[in-house]
Amino acid sequence: MSAVDGSLSLWLEQVAGSGSESGGQTADRRPALDRDIDADIAIIGAGYTGLWTAYYLAKADPSLRIVVLEKEFAGFGASGRNGGWCSALFPSSLAKVAKVGGGRDRAIALQRAMNATVDEVGRVVAEEGVDCHWAKGGTVVLARTPVQYERAKASVEEERSYGFGEEDVRLLSAAEASEMAGATSVLGGTYTPHCAAIQPAMLARGLAGVVEKLGVTLYEGTAVEAIRDGVVTTARGTRVRAAKVVRATEGYTSSIAGFSRDVAPVYSLMVATEPLSDEIWEQIGLARRQTFSDFRHLIVYGQRTADGRLAFGGRGAPYHFGSRIEPGFDRDARVHAEIRRTLVDLFPVLKDTMFTHAWGGALGVPRDWFASVGYDPARRLGWAGGYVGDGVGATNLAGRTLADLLTGRDTEITRLPWVNHRSRRWEPEPLRWIGANIGLRTMDAADAEEARTGKPSVRARVFGRFLGH
Repeated sequence: MSAVDGSLSLWLEQVAGSGSESGGQTADRRPALDRDIDADIAIIGAGYTGLWTAYYLAKADPSLRIVVLEKEFAGFGASGRNGGWCSALFPSSLAKVAKVGGGRDRAIALQRAMNATVDEVGRVVAEEGVDCHWAKGGTVVLARTPVQYERAKASVEEERSYGFGEEDVRLLSAAEASEMAGATSVLGGTYTPHCAAIQPAMLARGLAGVVEKLGVTLYEGTAVEAIRDGVVTTARGTRVRAAKVVRATEGYTSSIAGFSRDVAPVYSLMVATEPLSDEIWEQIGLARRQTFSDFRHLIVYGQRTADGRLAFGGRGAPYHFGSRIEPGFDRDARVHAEIRRTLVDLFPVLKDTMFTHAWGGALGVPRDWFASVGYDPARRLGWAGGYVGDGVGATNLAGRTLADLLTGRDTEITRLPWVNHRSRRWEPEPLRWIGANIGLRTMDAADAEEARTGKPSVRARVFGRFLGH
C-alpha cells in the first residue's frame, strides 16, 4: 500500500517550522542577499559541507566575517533528503585510496579519520544541543546469496589487511545477522559500529541555528551564478567580495558557471512507511536502530526512525541529460515502486503496510568516484564534495579540513590523501549521459546475472575497472 505526500522528504516535513505544503518549504526563511557586501569568507551552499565549514571556522576565529549563500533554504538539498547514515564510509575502497592517494599508510589514516568523525559529530550535536535523533547503533550489511556472502568475507579480509580489527568490522554468521535484521534468506553479513542513525534535516537545520549564534550570516533564497577571483555573483545581481570562497554545492555544482562538468548529479530515491507496531518490529529487529543494507551491486540503504518507521532508499533513477536538476526528478513512479518491492522482499511482514512518503534528490558524483576537499590559493577558492551519497559523516571531516586550510594551519587532517585531490572532469554530452546511465543499468543487470548464475557478475567486474575500484 502506498501514498505519496507533497513534501521534499519525510525529514523536512518533520522539522519544526517546515510546512507540509507542496515543496515542504519552511515558513520562516531567512532573508535573501539584497545588496553588495564584503566578507572574509563566503560559503556557497547551506548543506552539511557549508554549515560544518562555517561552524569550525567560527570556532577557530570568531572575528571572521563569514557569510553563507543558499539558493533555497538550509538543508534543502541532499542534507535534508538522505538516508540518515552518519557513517565512516568513503566512496572509494582502501585499495583505491592507497593507489591514488600515496600508499597504504595514507589510506589507513583517511579511514581512521573517517571512523573518528562519527564520534566527532556525536560530540558536537550533544555539546551544541542539536536534537537530530542520534543513535549510534552501527551498520549491518546482509549477505542473502552465496555470492554476496563471498563479498562480505572479502570486505572483512580487506579491512584486516589494512590493520582494522574486530572493533572496526566483523563477519557475521547467519544467526548473528538475522538477530540484528530479520530479513529473508540471510546467510551472514558484516557489522561495523562506526555509524549513527540520524534525522538528517534536523541536523542541517540545527547546525544552521548554531552557526548563526556563532556570528555567521546566512542568506537564503540567494542563488549563486558565478564565482571568480573572490567575487561571488548572485542571480539577483548582488555580489559578495570575499578574501576566500568555498564551493559547497555537491549535486548542484553544475548550476554554477564554469563547473558544469566537475560533478554529475545522480538521483537517489527513498520511501518511508507509517509508524510500525511493536509486533512488526519484533520480527524486523534493528533494536539499536542499526542502519542496514545488503551486498547487492545496486545500492540500497535503510534505517529505523526514532518514531518507528522504516525509511529505505536506493539508486536506479536515471541521470538526466545535461546534468539537469528539476523538482519533477525527485519522484520516479517506477523506481519508487521497485524500492517498495525490495523492502517488502527483505521484510515480508511489511506487505500490507502503508508507505506514507516517497521522495528523492540529487547527490554529487565525481568522474573517478573519489571525494575531495581542498583550497586553491591562486583562485582563492576552496571546495569539498563528490561524496557519492556517503556525505553525512564525510562533510564533517571536510568542514574541519577546510577550516584548517583556510586559516593556514598544517594539521594531520590537511595531510590526508583526499586533500587537494583533483578528479578529471566528466565527458561532454552526450557521452556523459550515455556513460552514467550505462553504469546504472550495468549494476542492476549485475544483480540479475548473479541471481541467475550464482556466480560473481562479469558485468560488475568490468564496470568496477571503469570506476577504478
